[in-house]
Amino acid sequence: MARTDGDTWDLASSVGATATMVAAARAMASAAPEPVINDPFAAPLVRAVGVDFFTKLVDGTLTAADLGDDPQLNIAHFANGMAARTRFFDDFFEEAVASGVRQAVILAAGLDSRAYRLQWPAGTVVFEIDQAEVIEFKSRTLTDLGAQPTTDRRAVAADLRDDWVSALRAAGFDPAAPTAWIAEGLFGYLPSEAQDRLLDQITTNSAPGSRVAAEAVPGTGDIDQEALTQRMKTVTDRWSSHGFDLDFSELVYLGERTDAGTHLTELGWQTSSIPTNDLLEKYGLPRLEESQPVAQAEYITAVK
Repeated sequence: MARTDGDTWDLASSVGATATMVAAARAMASAAPEPVINDPFAAPLVRAVGVDFFTKLVDGTLTAADLGDDPQLNIAHFANGMAARTRFFDDFFEEAVASGVRQAVILAAGLDSRAYRLQWPAGTVVFEIDQAEVIEFKSRTLTDLGAQPTTDRRAVAADLRDDWVSALRAAGFDPAAPTAWIAEGLFGYLPSEAQDRLLDQITTNSAPGSRVAAEAVPGTGDIDQEALTQRMKTVTDRWSSHGFDLDFSELVYLGERTDAGTHLTELGWQTSSIPTNDLLEKYGLPRLEESQPVAQAEYITAVK
């Protein structure tokens, strides 16, 4: 089903299912012979969601060979990409707290378990923002697993399209304190204007010394939209033959998009970025082939 204003989801449907997909990739990456990440909560969270397709991926009964050999869309390449992405944001938080930041915000947290698996200095508060059903499910599941946060974790049930700032402040967020913000795997699911507005809101609520890390997706206005949509549909068709039916082309917003790094620079942040292939190489993972229908994502860090 195509996106609509105010649409909602759980972790087995629509945008929520992509959070489960990413957690499955993190579980696969954590089980690799020489893993670059260690997320012990990814696999049990995926199993708890109960989508058979992702559970089979986690358990190894469904493999990359079963899902096709497209070099850009193969699930093994996806797991590598999620490993590099996860490590990038893990390192970002490690560097932020080393600099003295003691307040962190995870936007669209999904099945993110950093408040449980990273080591946070005493006095750090980690805010997780997502839709109420997603927040409730993860919190309950991790409690049932006996997991305990390694920091002061504060779950904020809010939709980023609504007044999430008020909800964040009500949970104890201090806009006068430096903050480390991450937007991981988020921008593609927002229209360009919503992405810009989110960065504006982050800037307004960031004290000097704050930091941002984000995955910036490229605009697609200059490419063949029909060809890109068809390529996504190829993945949908292949995966649906294994029992999972979700049209990725209906979940993302294609077309022109403001460059997130440029926008942050214009807002007064000192910004740097690294493209996907360089990030993969940094962590010792195979690079993607350069022939892609769209440019690679850029991983941005910025300091105010």
